[in-house]
Amino acid sequence: MNVGERLYQLRKTKKISQRELAKRAGMTNSAISMIETNKVSPSISSLEKILAALAVPLSGFFDTSQSDELDYQVVYKEKDLLDVTVGEVNSQLVGKYFIKERSMGATVQRYLAGAVTNIEGSAKLGEKTGYLIKGRLILEIKGKKYFLEAGDSFYFESHLPHKITNQTHIEALMFCATTSGED
Repeated sequence: MNVGERLYQLRKTKKISQRELAKRAGMTNSAISMIETNKVSPSISSLEKILAALAVPLSGFFDTSQSDELDYQVVYKEKDLLDVTVGEVNSQLVGKYFIKERSMGATVQRYLAGAVTNIEGSAKLGEKTGYLIKGRLILEIKGKKYFLEAGDSFYFESHLPHKITNQTHIEALMFCATTSGED
């Protein structure tokens, strides 16, 4: 491992000048420069001081398998959401690119006036949660009806058969997340 190059990259990633790092580590600017250019090798105690100033654990310094950069998209603009509409409910998937094995699905759902979703039971065990942003909806689980208004939320086992209905004349908007793959 090139210790000097690794320190240089960490410092640049953290956007800290050599002078600032030296000050934080209680060392001279020239000492940091000589370490980064591999003119000298730091002692373990010097390396620990530098890493403490960078807020990087010693084990993290030597573990180069993890990058500081994420290799997937984090933020999605509304235009970037993937349309996963089924039936009467316009649904857009949040996070259209899979991060390894997806264990959670999240959607923004628009229920037009009169829209109904009827989800049959599933063998998959999981959880479903939602937050009603605007409008009114009726959630029905095992024959019991729950009347939701903007600001209300729900949470239940997603393998249970359930139905969501918009019986009003205005659109309802809901954010939903599930751990079973069903959106």
